[in-house]
Amino acid sequence: MDHELGRRRVLQLFGLSAGAGVAAMRAADPVLAATLAYDEANGVSPGQYRAPSGLAKDSAAKDAALAWIDGNAESITRLSDEVWGFAELSLREWRSAQATAELLRRNGFRIEWGTGGFPAAFTATYGAGKPVLGFNVEYGALPGLSQQRGAGTHDPLVYNHDAYGPTYGAGHGDAHNALGAGATGAAIAVRHAMERHGLPGTLKVFGSTGEEQLVGKPFAVKAGAYEGLDAYLDWHPFAATLATWNTTSALASATFTFLGAAGHGGSPLGNKSGLDGALLMATMTEYLREKNVAPSGRFHYAIINGGGAPNVTPDMCSIWFFVREGSPARLTVLYDKIVAAAEAAAKASQTRLVHRFHAATWNSLGNKAAAELADENMRKIGPPQFSVEDQRLARALQKSLGRPEVGLPTQLVPLTPPPAAFLGGPSTDAADVSWRTPKVTVLAATFPPGIPHHNWAVTSAAATGIAHKGLLSAAKYLAATAVDLLTQPEVLAAIRKEFEERTAGANWKSLIPDGTQPPLYEPPADFLRATGQQWPPSGVTWPPPPVVSTEQLGSTGPELRPGI
Repeated sequence: MDHELGRRRVLQLFGLSAGAGVAAMRAADPVLAATLAYDEANGVSPGQYRAPSGLAKDSAAKDAALAWIDGNAESITRLSDEVWGFAELSLREWRSAQATAELLRRNGFRIEWGTGGFPAAFTATYGAGKPVLGFNVEYGALPGLSQQRGAGTHDPLVYNHDAYGPTYGAGHGDAHNALGAGATGAAIAVRHAMERHGLPGTLKVFGSTGEEQLVGKPFAVKAGAYEGLDAYLDWHPFAATLATWNTTSALASATFTFLGAAGHGGSPLGNKSGLDGALLMATMTEYLREKNVAPSGRFHYAIINGGGAPNVTPDMCSIWFFVREGSPARLTVLYDKIVAAAEAAAKASQTRLVHRFHAATWNSLGNKAAAELADENMRKIGPPQFSVEDQRLARALQKSLGRPEVGLPTQLVPLTPPPAAFLGGPSTDAADVSWRTPKVTVLAATFPPGIPHHNWAVTSAAATGIAHKGLLSAAKYLAATAVDLLTQPEVLAAIRKEFEERTAGANWKSLIPDGTQPPLYEPPADFLRATGQQWPPSGVTWPPPPVVSTEQLGSTGPELRPGI
């Protein structure tokens, strides 16, 4: 994208003229400006940027960390495949969390369960003193994305027969099994290097639950779980391999439940349909898109309980919305419009609305200096080396989904600045962490180009050599970068300096209102015993108050006498 053209689009998003400067952008929206205007103010443009060299240093400690990954590749990929097989949904990753924590415990980390009040979350710690480095670990699967491993066509591993509505089981369609295993391997490798070479510092591995629902980390950050970090290292499975300091979308999650009065579908007069309320809301929000949603905005939804049979008017129906925008301020404006549509839909359908806010997260704050350090380490280590069989599976998956059969990438993507205009995209609950401490972000190829996240084809690749090679490369990228942060205080200081400059005037405040109880599921008794936890967590009301329809049937007016 032409830089000046992109800059004009940014200014238009802010409602500013083409002659406006960085100061005006910061005044309009200091949060989004921190991710875009900072680079412009420092003369960084996509067309002129060249990644620097000389940041990543070879060292015996780094060699030891990388050698540990090579020597323990089987145990790291075994964890990934084990979590893939569990395929546990967000906030219910009981076995996945235990398997991950156990590998860390066996390698010298101290485990504390219940981070942020979530039973499936943990913090694993090694070492003492400064610097303090955090690693992000996730292990949640997604509904409906079950798939046979390594199958090139859609073939669900778990298929649930129902004559009226068959469904698929859960699957790792975002490859969080690989994410968690790769980051775990990186942290253990750095721990090994620290012990062998006497490096001071503390490692903290945050086993995070509910990322697919954008829940775990926003509540944990609000509770202070991530305070005291000097840097936070994260990677995500992707269709290419690169470092980045791009931003993401801020996001709010909420359900809108419409309560009516049930009745027979064949005699519908007087019934009040919760499904009508949900459908009316969906329709109303669709009319927002042309004139009320900026290019950086998104919203999408799923109907949760739309009724069990056509001949029963459902007296309760929920519709779950994700709302996204480029910054918290912009998100709030769009979210309020969605809420107004829900209120209008309830009035029109003569139902009662129960609006339940679940969670929200900021947009990510990038860090150019951190990305440059990671990028140079990636160039030194090299891209994942995929086999002929990996390439064959990649092309089969691309063919099944009607994408060009180009196979897997064999090169790293060069480091480039974020686009001059942010036009929306995915979200991550690690975004809130990025406003509390500098964040290193790496992407590594674990599925083929042209395949979207949250697709069965990602699940297929996520337990094969494709994901294994990607996650082991990611583990090396993170480990090498972490060793540099431990051994080069001047590099860590530069990263911290940029973080402080970017956040000046854009003070983080959680988007979660005080007193909000997170969405939770009660863990199995054996999980609680194994992890030494009590249920419910402190401050949690359990069970939550039930949502029950108590609505009266509607009326069409006075009954008329027969024959009139």
